[in-house]
Amino acid sequence: MSGGPGHAPSLGAVPLGDGRCRFRVWAPGHAVAVRLLSAPERLVPLAPQAAGYHEGIVPAVAPGALYLYRLDGRLERPDPASRGQPRGVHGPSEVPHGPQFPWTDEGWRGRPLSEYVIYELHVGTFSPEGTFEGVVRRLDDLADLGITALELMPVAQYPGDRNWGYDGVYLFAVHPAYGGPQGLRRLVDACHRRGIAVVLDVVYNHLGPEGNYLEAFGPYFTDRYRTPWGAALNFDGPHSDEVRRFFIENALMWITEFHIDALRLDAVHAIVDQSARPFLQELAEVVHAHAERLGRRVHVIAESNLNVPRLLRPPERGGYGLDAQWSDDFHHALHVLLTGERTGYYQDFGRLRDLETAMREGFVLAGGYSAFRQRRHGASSRDVPAEQLIVCAQNHDQVGNRALGERLSRLVSFEALKLAAGAVLLSPFVPLLFMGEEYGETAPFLYFTSHTDPGLAEAVRRGRREEFAAFAWGEEVPDPQDAETFRRSRLDHALRGAGRHRALRALYAELLRLRKGIPALARLSKETMEVSGSEPERTLLLRRWSAGSEILAAFNFGAHPARLRLPARAGRWRAALDSADARWAGPGRSAPPEIRSDGEVVLTVAPTAFVLLCREGEG
Repeated sequence: MSGGPGHAPSLGAVPLGDGRCRFRVWAPGHAVAVRLLSAPERLVPLAPQAAGYHEGIVPAVAPGALYLYRLDGRLERPDPASRGQPRGVHGPSEVPHGPQFPWTDEGWRGRPLSEYVIYELHVGTFSPEGTFEGVVRRLDDLADLGITALELMPVAQYPGDRNWGYDGVYLFAVHPAYGGPQGLRRLVDACHRRGIAVVLDVVYNHLGPEGNYLEAFGPYFTDRYRTPWGAALNFDGPHSDEVRRFFIENALMWITEFHIDALRLDAVHAIVDQSARPFLQELAEVVHAHAERLGRRVHVIAESNLNVPRLLRPPERGGYGLDAQWSDDFHHALHVLLTGERTGYYQDFGRLRDLETAMREGFVLAGGYSAFRQRRHGASSRDVPAEQLIVCAQNHDQVGNRALGERLSRLVSFEALKLAAGAVLLSPFVPLLFMGEEYGETAPFLYFTSHTDPGLAEAVRRGRREEFAAFAWGEEVPDPQDAETFRRSRLDHALRGAGRHRALRALYAELLRLRKGIPALARLSKETMEVSGSEPERTLLLRRWSAGSEILAAFNFGAHPARLRLPARAGRWRAALDSADARWAGPGRSAPPEIRSDGEVVLTVAPTAFVLLCREGEG
């Protein structure tokens, strides 16, 4: 099949066949014409339509033709819904070739969130090629590891050819540096052939500072609110219905034309919306209804630092109806235990019971006082289902927003890397791995840009230095504009087959195999688990069960061996995994291969290690 049923693209340039092309743009209060740059050059007025739209069907327009919109007879700007900017963010827009593609995923219906094991990557630094094709070449390895969902950092067009993607200004255009729209389709199709869902990171809270011409067309922004990145988008003021439509059409495009399985919404805490039916709720409702028409599962995932379970509750309970949310608190609690860092937002964490709370509930800050914010923060996530919370030991933010972009592999011991893997993958939540984490990648993930405006480039440099003041790291921040900063951030996949790196990857693969194969681990539920910690010994005990399946996991965050007495059902228990085992390049296992319980198990766990016990017959 090609394209996909159920959604006809509306905004932008849409080829209709027979050389005709329909142009449609929202520009209330303006007279609009489209200027076609191909010979012979033409200026064609567009007819005003209801609600501030302008439209026209123009003959003899071939795919690939370049065009600009002329506003009020003088100002020329690219198309806000441009599908391609071959000459960069300041150049003319390109008439697309259409969504035709020889898809092979007709039987693909997506995966439930409970089956997601997410692998987050940046296309430009994941492979030497820095393209979608470079990712395709690694898919078999990721599938073999146990990855079931690939999350792409934003691919919408931004200035230059080096950027994290959060400076995107043409949200409908796939960046040509990565391989353009057809390259993205090939990647998604290849993922689906391997049973891997695709999550796309989209940015609906701001646009980048360079090449952002939306304001020339209409009131996309409001001065009633501010975001850390400048003017806020207008989701609740006059004309906000059409602003919402712009972003909802964008979401539907990714789902329909690119077969994306989930959208990860960047920093929704920066979306200020006081309307009775908030934009996020409307977006989730439209996406879910559209997915149902397509016969597919499509999830909407939020990133938020507010610890607000309202995002996930259904509308009938006063919520927004989103499907899942990143749980930063889990990361912070684990990170501070492993590194001892207590600066910036890490100052709210550091006790073992923080990780215990995160493991049991998700949010740690749930209405209590936050020293970092100097006020109370958050609400309880106790009633949020486990499959709606996504947890990690590393992600692009927590690595890349360090002054030197250090991964955990540069901050903690090898044994601690394995302990972090166990905490994330044995938790009852949806796990996320950051590219290279599975083998202990040592290259940094730095912040990089390729702005063409010298003043803006200098402002970005200055802003990065000021941003790190609260962390007191003291290091000189690498220049985001320097191409070497980007090159240093590329993965070295050769590491995965060498020494400890190979052992770490094997540990991740085994954890994911056990997680999938043992019912007590495969079932994501807070109701069928118990967790308890001992602060002095720095040990955490986790028990999970499902029907006749049961596991015990003991984590030792201390520097000395821990001798633990664990309540355990009578019978035989098998040590399915001991992270200190020589098999995982450890100092030697402390747990015997098999333990018989008469209601209690006595277990020794090596320093900075974990042991997973399964009832006989499992794993």
